Amino acid sequence: MTFWDRIKYTLARFMMGRYGGDHLGMFTLIAALVLSLLDSFIGSGLLSLLGMALYIWTIYRMFSRKIEKRRAENQKYLAIIGKWKTKWKQFKNRVKNRNIYKYFKCPKCRALLRLTRGCGPTKVNCPQCHHEFDQKA
Repeated sequence: MTFWDRIKYTLARFMMGRYGGDHLGMFTLIAALVLSLLDSFIGSGLLSLLGMALYIWTIYRMFSRKIEKRRAENQKYLAIIGKWKTKWKQFKNRVKNRNIYKYFKCPKCRALLRLTRGCGPTKVNCPQCHHEFDQKA
């Protein structure tokens, strides 16, 4: 067994039963790095202190043996980020297809709907609240 194989084996044995890295850990690590870089330009000690706190929290989460708690934290983070990602993808699609479709909201439930451009005045039935109204495309 080579020296590097022994190091890998020792590290793997140490991390056994510990949580390790995840999406929330990567986000906090990047946020801490950004705060540290901002502090180097601004010169305020507060950003550096906040960045250091994020570094410590990230390391604590990685070495934690409370796997279920860390997994629950990560799931909450992924649920929040998932909503933002979905909204961002929908926005990009609306911008990309703005020449093909006209996007509008239902006056009753505010659901986002679309009509093909050039179809003229149309009666629209909202699929969520079943409210019927006139819309021009």
